[in-house]
Amino acid sequence: MPTAPPPSRDVALETRFFWERFKKPIIATVLVVLLAATAFTAYRFYSDRRAAAASAALASANSAQEYEQVIARYPNTPAGSDAYILLAETQRKERKFTEANKTLETFIAKYPKHELVSTAKMALAGNLDSMGKTDEALAMYQQIASAYPNSYTAPLAMLSQIYILKAKNRNDDARRISETILTQFRTSFWAGEAMQQLRLLKPITTSTPPPAAMPNVPPMLAPAAPLPQAPPAPNQPQGAPSPKKP
Repeated sequence: MPTAPPPSRDVALETRFFWERFKKPIIATVLVVLLAATAFTAYRFYSDRRAAAASAALASANSAQEYEQVIARYPNTPAGSDAYILLAETQRKERKFTEANKTLETFIAKYPKHELVSTAKMALAGNLDSMGKTDEALAMYQQIASAYPNSYTAPLAMLSQIYILKAKNRNDDARRISETILTQFRTSFWAGEAMQQLRLLKPITTSTPPPAAMPNVPPMLAPAAPLPQAPPAPNQPQGAPSPKKP
């Protein structure tokens, strides 16, 4: 039995029908896409201009007040975040350690994922050490070495621990850290400094008193011991001359 041929399709008519039916949603979608692209382009242009202005302002800043102005005017730019580190360094040079640490703590809290966070913590620990808070500084150096084991700050934090431990006469702990640096960073610059510190450290614990110093004079050059004197004769007063032998 012969089959009936399929009805012919009018593509132009179907397209016109589709357009008339979905014209408004299509136009609305195109407008949204165009507006989004325009807004994104404008935002990128504004961000780039703002970042360039922030970088120029940071490059020309030389004082704490100028760094603070960069932070206030460009808070969400790379230059604005870097200005915290430079401000803290300026405060440290002026021996304003408390203010410098507040600046560093603000930076760490505001930019916890920033690539200079470990550097900021190193500066914070150094300020604590300069303030005489060696226990807090030592704890901070230990935290840095543990939290950032593969960063450039790790061996530097470990070396800083060695200097504090030496001042506390904890030579055994300082030796262990020196040996760790030689093991983990043997091809780095810090390995040479660790080796030098290891040569200067004596393997004496703080609980063991050091051995008594022995004279370095050879036995043949040592002074002769005095000869024993004969006891006095009976009934002879001490100090009297002994009788002569015939």
